[in-house]
Amino acid sequence: MHYMLLIYAPEHEWQAFSDSEKADVMRRHEELEHDLRATKRYHGCGGLASCTTATTVRVRDGRPVVTDGPFAETREQLGGYYLVEASDLDDAIAIAARIPGTAGAAVEVRPVQDIRF
Repeated sequence: MHYMLLIYAPEHEWQAFSDSEKADVMRRHEELEHDLRATKRYHGCGGLASCTTATTVRVRDGRPVVTDGPFAETREQLGGYYLVEASDLDDAIAIAARIPGTAGAAVEVRPVQDIRF
């Protein structure tokens, strides 16, 4: 089953890291990605630009209403994701726990629905 691992953290904490601290976290992400690829459980990952670059679209009366900014104001922002193959929720949680740089952050684990049209 596919699981989406959504990484939430305060953006200001990442911005406060030194270049060497950022490089270390990114190296550990690369190691995790390599391990997931080797075990054929990797289906994608990525980081997101700052929430200050977000645009939110809502449809009202059949027309798009576009606003600058993220969907919701929160203390933690969605900063990145992994899409992985896991045997069950416990397996997905174990992978989520390995995501580097998440001390003080949260990783939301959600099954991806298999919807066919």
